[in-house]
Order: sequence, then structure tokens, then C-alpha cells
Amino acid sequence: MDLRKLTSKLTVSPQITIDDVNALASDNFKTIICNRPDNESEDQANAQQIENAAEAHGMAFYYLPVVPGEISDRQISQFAKIIQDCDGPTLAYCRTGTRSSSLWALAESEHQPTSELLATASVAGYDLSSLAPRMQARSANAELTKKSNGRRTAHHKVVVVGGGAAGLAVTASLLKRQSNLDIAIVDSATSHFYQPGWTLVGGGVFKPKQTERSMASVVPARAKWYQNNAVTFKPEHNRLLLDNDEELSYDVLVIATGLSLNWEAIPGLSETLGKNGVTSNYRYDLAPYTWQLVQSLGKGTAIFTQPPMPIKCAGAPQKAMYLSCDEWQRHGKLSDINVEFCTAGAALFGVSDYVPALTNYVEKYGIKLNFKNTLKSVNGEAKTAQFVVVDANGTEREVTRSFDLLHVCPPQCAPKIIADSPLSDDSGWVDVNSESLQHKTYSNVYALGDVANTPNAKTAAAVRKQAPVVAENIVSTLNEESPCAVYEGYGSCPLTVERGKIVLAEFGYGGVLQPTFPSWLINGKRATSAAWFLKEKLLPWLYWEAMLKGREWLASPKHSKPSETNNTKRDVCDFKEKP
Repeated sequence: MDLRKLTSKLTVSPQITIDDVNALASDNFKTIICNRPDNESEDQANAQQIENAAEAHGMAFYYLPVVPGEISDRQISQFAKIIQDCDGPTLAYCRTGTRSSSLWALAESEHQPTSELLATASVAGYDLSSLAPRMQARSANAELTKKSNGRRTAHHKVVVVGGGAAGLAVTASLLKRQSNLDIAIVDSATSHFYQPGWTLVGGGVFKPKQTERSMASVVPARAKWYQNNAVTFKPEHNRLLLDNDEELSYDVLVIATGLSLNWEAIPGLSETLGKNGVTSNYRYDLAPYTWQLVQSLGKGTAIFTQPPMPIKCAGAPQKAMYLSCDEWQRHGKLSDINVEFCTAGAALFGVSDYVPALTNYVEKYGIKLNFKNTLKSVNGEAKTAQFVVVDANGTEREVTRSFDLLHVCPPQCAPKIIADSPLSDDSGWVDVNSESLQHKTYSNVYALGDVANTPNAKTAAAVRKQAPVVAENIVSTLNEESPCAVYEGYGSCPLTVERGKIVLAEFGYGGVLQPTFPSWLINGKRATSAAWFLKEKLLPWLYWEAMLKGREWLASPKHSKPSETNNTKRDVCDFKEKP
């Protein structure tokens, strides 16, 4: 038996035999820890045999198996607790003793300098230098905890930043899976809005209050609600700071902040919003003004704009335009109104399958399409808008257009708190795997909704599919398993082409069509009244009563094929203990 002493209390060794247990008992050892999974080799004594021998001598036995190269934080904590609680000399073993000594060094890194721990292990014959970065990170985290003693702190298993559609939906889906999960939501808002309904407010179909509920009424009762804003993320330490100087730590973090509407990016726009004929359905308080303008306009020019992608609900600028044209046509005004669609894009819609149906309505309403036209400034008093136009040769020129009604979709970007954090990509969005929605650097961080850098349409329908995927994968992460639920990029854009009819665009990554219903019920490539019924009557109810409450109707996540795993790997929670 090759015993290697690390401390006065802990000794490590390679694989031991039943006879070695007798010798350990004679040497007054009180505890044995097995860090080797059973069946790694044919000649090893399995844990049950060693446990039986230890029990015969009145020794405590713990089975805490570790797969080489896969030591988790939970295993480190469990190992540290065993050492702290056990009586007398303790032996930990694996195949060579490296895993046991690694557990010890990582556990002690919160209390002792990394250099001293590496030196002690080296004297015992173990080179743990590859663990130095992780040991130093644990040491820094422990130091951060000490410095936070003067600040209010709290820990939750899961912290969700953002109480919009994405944050509430994933919280509800998590609680559906684990009703007793310790989960917190961070959001300072007092009201929650069904934003897809604002198109119908601007079209005179909904009243604004139909799209609003108090935040207190929609936050799941079993979740802890922090009515604050996050101001700093420290993912390397599993912490975030709130605007009241309170610090939260977590096992898993979910980013669901949504995006920011960058009104200030267009000079003159903010000053004239809500007056001078300038409006936008992208704001709760402005959507009623859109309807007011539509009703009052008898003749003149109406311009609807769309900025460069990404934006949320990419069809919203067209929805406002079509509903307005339908209203003018119904009242015999359309022939006296010049309608223009100015979009920074090069096509009417990003998925070509739906363009023919939309083109029919463009022609029906006599809409002039201005592609590669980007709104750059607005003069509300003069009722003029300046655009940068790119021609077929890539040459830019400025064009000034007069208007009587200007509906603006503002440029959109990631919130500054996200863009300035370690969680963002080069464009400011949270950098996640497009299928698992797990952060590419921090495996215990997920993002969903508009703030994620996935190449899908940013819609509430996308959130409905993303929330179950993220919830499923978070449960896997908490169980120290690999995430296998997959998001396929689903998004939906119900294009309200007239009052009573909708072109229901449903598609995933790469523009692949993903229809929910058979074509005989709803043919998404045509304008149908069935899709309008879905938009007006069913979707709001599904939002409030299903999606925000964890009911995943038609949204159950798909799973990737599980990778082959070593059958000897056991759940590290289930270590055995014998007094």
C-alpha cells in the first residue's frame, strides 16, 4: 500500500485492497473515501467490497466517484465536508491518488495559497499544476465573498434577470419541472405588457389596457422577486450586483433582459414622437396615437420605416402599414394617400415563401416600396424625414421626404448593461449556443428572448419555444449533466394584412418553414381569417394563461441524441456513508 500524507488528517493513495483495509484499521484510520468509479479496471476491488471491510472495523466509508478530468464544484464541496466532519485520520483513494489529491487541493484553495498547495502535492508525488488556474479562481471567489460581508447578499439556485415574456416564461417552465426550486427574478418594472398586442392597438382593434397587467400579478408566486435592476455581472464568480448595492450569487444565471429601443440614434425623433404626425407601435403610449392619426388622415403621404436588423417582430412595421391601408380603403380615402414603405433591407420579407402573399397586398394598396432606405433624421416641425439610400452599385445618397404620417420602427440594440458585460459577443448580445441557448464561455449561464445572439426572428413566439428548452437544460446543468434540449430557431410573425386576415409566417433557422398547423387548417402562405382569429382571440389568452404559467402546449422541447456515457459514472449526490 502506497500511502502519501497531505495533512495531519488526510492521506491519499492509489487503489487499495480488502487486505489494505485491515492494515489501515491497525494504523488507526477512522475514515475511507473512495474517489474511483467501479469497474474502471478488472482487477480493482469495487466500492461495496471496501465498504464491507471498513464496516467490519467500525470505519466510516464514503463513495464519491470522480471521472478523470470532470471534477465538479459540488464534488469539491462534498469532499471538503467529509474531511471537515470525519473523525481521526482519513484515507482517500482512486486509481493513482491524483483525483483524491486534486479534490483536496481544490477544496483547500479557498483557504490556502495555490503555491503552497501545489508544493505539498508535489512532495507527495502529485503534479497538480494544471489545476492552478481553477484553484486561483476559487481563491479569488472566496476573497470576493469576504469583501462582500459589508454588503447585503443572497444566494439562489437560479437567478433570472428580466421579467418580460422570456424571463417569466422560463421561470414558469422551471417551476413546472421543480416546484420547490429556489429561483429569483430581477426586474424593476411595475407593469408587464403583451407587446404583440400593440399592433392591434395601433389598428384600432385592441384598447391599450388589454395589453397591460401588473407585474405582481404575473410573477410566479413561488419565485422571489427583486424589484431592482442588475448593474454589474460577475460570471466568473457566479454573482451579480443590483442597483440597491445588494449582491446575488447563483448556481445558474438566466439573462432575459430583452433589447433596447434606440430612439436617440435618429436625430430629431425623440423630440417629435407623439406629435407632428410621428408615431410608433413599438411603444405602449404611442400605439393609440397611431390609430388617432390613421383615423384623422384624409389625404397626403404616409411613410412607414424599418431599420437594419436585428429588430424584434420584424414584421411589425408592415403590420402597421397594412392595417392603416385597410382602414383607409374601407373609408374610401386610400386613393388620396401616398403610402411608402422605406426599409433598410433589400426584400419585403426575409423568408421568400411569404413574399408573394405580401406582394399581393402591396399591389392592392398601391404601396411604393423603397428598399435599402434607412431613416437617419426627422424634422417634426417641418414634417420631413431624411434617408440614406443605397443604389445597386452600393453608392449612398441622401433623400429628404415629406410626410403627413410617419410610423417609425427605431434601431435596436442590446442593453448597455449586457453589452458592457463579459457575457456579450462583439455586437453586444449574449453569446450563446444557438441550439442549447447555453453561454459559450460560462456553462451555468443561459439566455433567451431578444437579448440572445441566436440568428432567429426576435418574437414572443420564439420565446414560447425557447423557454422549455432553457428550463430543461438548466435542470440538466443543476444535475451536472450535459444539456440536450434543442431550440430549432422557431419564430412566428402574424402579418396583419387587413382587418380579419393574416399571413401567418412560421419559420426557423435558415428560413426553414415550421408550420404549427396543417395547411388545410391554416395555410401560412396565404392570408386567412383563421390566422386572424388565432392572433386576435387565442394568442393573447395563450400568452397570459399558458406561456407565462409554464403550460407548454405545442412547445415541448426536442432533444438531441444523448452521447454515449461511461456506465460506471454515478450520480455524485449519491455517495454512501457508513458510521
